Parts: sequence; C-alpha cells; structure tokens
Amino acid sequence: MDTSLNKYISDTGFCSRREADKYIEQMRVTINGKEASKGNRVKPGDVVMVDWEPIRKKVETVYIALNKPKGVTCTTDLKDKTNIIHFVNYKARIFPIGRLDKRSEGLIFLTNDGDIVNKILRAGNQHEKEYIVAVDKPVNNEFIDKMKNGVRIQKDVTKTCYVKQLGPKLFKIILTQGLNRQIRRMCEALGYNVESLKRTRIMNISLGNLSLGKWRYFTPLEIETINLMLKNSSKTADGSDGMDE
Repeated sequence: MDTSLNKYISDTGFCSRREADKYIEQMRVTINGKEASKGNRVKPGDVVMVDWEPIRKKVETVYIALNKPKGVTCTTDLKDKTNIIHFVNYKARIFPIGRLDKRSEGLIFLTNDGDIVNKILRAGNQHEKEYIVAVDKPVNNEFIDKMKNGVRIQKDVTKTCYVKQLGPKLFKIILTQGLNRQIRRMCEALGYNVESLKRTRIMNISLGNLSLGKWRYFTPLEIETINLMLKNSSKTADGSDGMDE
C-alpha cells in the first residue's frame, strides 16, 4: 500500500511532515534516484533518500516479559536447541536482557532496544531483582544473616541484600548485584544446595499471574516507569552482568 511522501519520511522518525515538505521543496529528496516533489506517493520497495542518504522506517521497540521455564537457555546462539529465541518464537529479532540459569525459572526481559539493555545490565545502577529460593535443608537465622551481610565466593564478597525466610527451606532474596550464578554460589558457600530458584521481579515489573512459559508485552505504565528509573542510569558496561542470579 502506498503512502504520501511526507508521511513516509515522518513515519521513519527522520523529521516531522512539515520539515519533510521543506526537504522536498529544497529538492533534497529522491525516490528511486529521481527528484521528488510534493504529492509524490511511496510504494513498497521504493528507495527514498534525503541528501542521497537512504532513510528507512524505524523499527518499533519491543519489550517483553517472559516467565522462563527450566531447560531454556538464555542465549541467542541458534545452534543451541534450547535457546530462548526459538522458545519465544517472536516475529521480529529480539534478545534477552542478561541471563537466568538454565536450571532456574522466572522473569526475564527480551527486547530489541540496545540502550535499555546496557542501562539495566550495569550493576552500578543498583536495579533490584527478587527471587524465591528453595534449598535442600532447613534454613536458620545464621544462614539468613550471612546471606544478608555478604558471602565470600572465591575472590568476591557479595553485597549486603534483603533476605527473608518464607518457610523451613524457603526464602526470598533481593539483589542489586549480578555475579554469575550468585545465589547458587552463595548457598553452596554456606553448605546448602539450591533445589529451585524463581525470579519474581525485576525493578518495577513482577511476574504476577503470568503462567510459566508464557510472555507478555510491558504495559505503557511499566515502560513509562522503567524509563524514569533508568533516566540517570549509565549506559557503560562495567564487566558484570546485572541480571544474573
């Protein structure tokens, strides 16, 4: 279906319709190599250039929340048959933000917005991730206190964090750090093994009643809120993945 030239230019995000008309009047716009004029229509397959540089329709940003089941690997490597891209099977190119261990389940984001990826992943931005964890033997006050106040795992000591016991072998933990397999390694350092691990929240977005294996788009309010939370966040990576568990 064809569209007016000024609307086509505007829809790419290049400029407004009014500004597009000015480019056309200044004879700076071509369609398929020929000088364009006001009133021209753009058909599918036409190549529109401004100042001899092709302009293309901008890709709509996509933000997805997935309740990842166990067995799905958070990789874009299509050679891995368990990769998350095949699992979601989305119509356009997207990629996961951070990781969630193959043995773990719960919330993970997927998007095509590189800026938001970099801002969320930077551990220095202190974005919260909440988990429900079951271990292989009863937890006690000593275990909870040590998990809260920092556990040495190899050369690292984990940052202080929120931990609350929910049952004999069950606890909730909120991290602002993203060391590789952090929760599992913290538990192992204290003599416990993780039997199940589920991420229930990232920043302002929670799993809610999203069924295991299903995904949904962020709501407009969630997008607005997360952008406000990221407003002063750095895009620069610091060598740690702020979305690992």
